[in-house]
Amino acid sequence: SKEEENDNEVRRGDQDQINEFGRLNARLSEVKTEAQRLEKHLEKIEDASTELMMAGGDTVLLRLGDAMFEVEEDDATEYCEKEADRQQDRLDKLKEEEADILQRQDGLKKVLYSRFGKSINLET
Repeated sequence: SKEEENDNEVRRGDQDQINEFGRLNARLSEVKTEAQRLEKHLEKIEDASTELMMAGGDTVLLRLGDAMFEVEEDDATEYCEKEADRQQDRLDKLKEEEADILQRQDGLKKVLYSRFGKSINLET
């Protein structure tokens, strides 16, 4: 009953689970932000690769950090491919972490909602 829901005392274990849920929520936000940043970076790399295909075999300027280097088109293309692979690997790891976080949060929600009912809000 509603009276029982509100009378549930928050035990140490409950508080630990609530805190874990909060930490996971904060990390989930970080993961999503970083994934979005990487997706934009990958788009830029793909755009650069497309431009290189149309360059016609000349030397091109490759920017690394704040420095610009003149390199052969093939070297720049290889760099873009390796960088795209590296960024995609990072993105895949973030997506995997996101799925793990969501799965753990679902488990915590089941436990906490079964204990506290409507007196707790875990929706983000």
